[in-house]
Amino acid sequence: MDKSSDTPRTVPRSAAKTTLFSALTGLVALAVLLQGLWAGIFLEHDGQRDDASGWIDVHARGGEAALVLAIAAAAVALWRHRARKDLWIGSLALVVLLALESYLGGLIRDDSKDTLTAVHVPLALAIMAVSVWLPFRARSRR
Repeated sequence: MDKSSDTPRTVPRSAAKTTLFSALTGLVALAVLLQGLWAGIFLEHDGQRDDASGWIDVHARGGEAALVLAIAAAAVALWRHRARKDLWIGSLALVVLLALESYLGGLIRDDSKDTLTAVHVPLALAIMAVSVWLPFRARSRR
């Protein structure tokens, strides 16, 4: 019988400390991933807003949820991880990018500025990169 299997496993203090931050940024990454799915659903309607208005609303609410989660993650980074400049600066950058993305999305939706989609979509890819990088970075030791 192996004694090591009887011993309870403990989570290293550094990993336990980043659990809340990693969970929040993981949820942001999930919300951003779903944004791409929902955008794909309404974009298949070839610009016919009436046919896709429900999915456009889902996409807008998803963007708001991602922004709220990112703000919460940034607050946790500033509160609990002040020594980790990479985390709180990355979190604040994610909030700024999501706020800009939401603003552009509002202009596209409410003011029919469809030409901004050429900025909105690549910015979404940058947001995805940051939102995936942050939880992994939080788990790495410095």
